[in-house]
Amino acid sequence: MPRYLSMVRIDESAAAQGPSPELMRRMGELIEKMTKAGVLLDTAGLTPTAQGNRVHYEGGQISVTDGPFTETKEVIGGYSILQAKDMAEAIEWTKRFLRIHEEHWTVTCEVRQIAEG
Repeated sequence: MPRYLSMVRIDESAAAQGPSPELMRRMGELIEKMTKAGVLLDTAGLTPTAQGNRVHYEGGQISVTDGPFTETKEVIGGYSILQAKDMAEAIEWTKRFLRIHEEHWTVTCEVRQIAEG
């Protein structure tokens, strides 16, 4: 079965206060359902960009930039690796993930199939 990467994009400044206890409860329930269904292979949130680095290659040179990255408003705040029969199923599970969020959240998931072999 194909695997899919769902990159969770958030507005880091708007999400600075973190998820509510209720959102964490709903997320735990969904993670449990997805795991039991054999769909969820891995998932995690990421630390803020202030704790990250960017490593860039251009013209034969490598540069490293310390976070935070002020030139971007939307950042990858987490990811999931799903195993689904097709893209449509991966998108349905991603929609379920998005629906558990409160209305003040702005979240976008980019879902892409993982190239195999």
